[in-house]
Amino acid sequence: MPADRPVPLDEYPVHQAPLSMKHLVTGDRNAYDRCIFHVFDHAGRAVLILGLGVYPNAGVIDAYATLRTGDELLAVRASDALTDDRMNLSVGPLRITVDEPLKRITLRCDPDPADPEGLSYDLTWTAEFPAVWEPHHVQRRGDRLILEGRRFVQAGHVTGTLRAKGEEYALTPGEWTGTRDRSWGVRPITGEDGGRAAEDHRPEGFHWLWIPVRFEDRFLMVIAQEDADGHRTLSEAVQVFPEDSGRHDVQLGWPQTEIRYRPGTRHPESAVVHLADPARKPLELGVEILNSSPLAVGAGYPPASDWQHGSWQGRGWTDRRVYDLSDPTAHPMAAFGVTDHSARFTLDGRTGFGIFEHGSFGRHDPSGFTDYGSVAP
Repeated sequence: MPADRPVPLDEYPVHQAPLSMKHLVTGDRNAYDRCIFHVFDHAGRAVLILGLGVYPNAGVIDAYATLRTGDELLAVRASDALTDDRMNLSVGPLRITVDEPLKRITLRCDPDPADPEGLSYDLTWTAEFPAVWEPHHVQRRGDRLILEGRRFVQAGHVTGTLRAKGEEYALTPGEWTGTRDRSWGVRPITGEDGGRAAEDHRPEGFHWLWIPVRFEDRFLMVIAQEDADGHRTLSEAVQVFPEDSGRHDVQLGWPQTEIRYRPGTRHPESAVVHLADPARKPLELGVEILNSSPLAVGAGYPPASDWQHGSWQGRGWTDRRVYDLSDPTAHPMAAFGVTDHSARFTLDGRTGFGIFEHGSFGRHDPSGFTDYGSVAP
């Protein structure tokens, strides 16, 4: 289609600027719009992470799904040229269908005819709580804006069928939880030129926690991002209740976290997040790690070495592989990326399930880490 003609989305009153929906307001190559879903059982047997993203100024759409069971991580990745049909959230064998916005979404991964025991699924994610905005996320390298994201998070249950390694999982609401995150804006994609700013502004350390938790009667979201000296650059702790409850969101103070790491690593095994209700009553969110999935292995998050989001792989690219996670030294860069841990949580007598997303690199004074090689005693 010639560039000077409207695209199908121009039929709808959704414009934010006097431009076709084909074009973004920004020309930044790092512009993105994507989602991530976490689907996990309450016994810690399996963690499915999947997502899809578009990178309009790079002309790329891609998607991925990873399943951690035992010491193996099964991965499916696909990438293609972005078209003008932005309502079509599919690439290769991976598809996301918005059945009812903010309410119900279908997630599919077609089986591989050449490997019938490979990863596939047909799932329905259903919201149990309203979506909630996360804090506006901004990062600069020197004077240059390198990340600005608008994000929301939501929790619900998942039903359907998941297949892998000859085993079939029947997902039920009482035994599986699903959380999701939507974000868009500007975020570095592979190939970004570091230049002088990267040389002059090397971070001494970075500490990140992103914790969505689904309880039976409430959803809890905790976020903390800190610099090397512990200075908090992003912070959130909020409880969200079902839409029909009539209850407003409740902020739970300034979260402070104590993490017990596996000796010789920065791998969390348990944690306590200290919160406070509006009356300043202390609350403790207990965390017990069930299973772990490093996002730098299979899922395309930096510093993945074999594939990263937004990278051009050619038209119709699909890749399936299995990673052995039994030996951490086989994936040395995974420790310098974020890891998503499914976890059992306790709060004020309640038990819930969610994701303890954790990344700690370089110096972090509150944790006692002195440099990039520092680990827990």
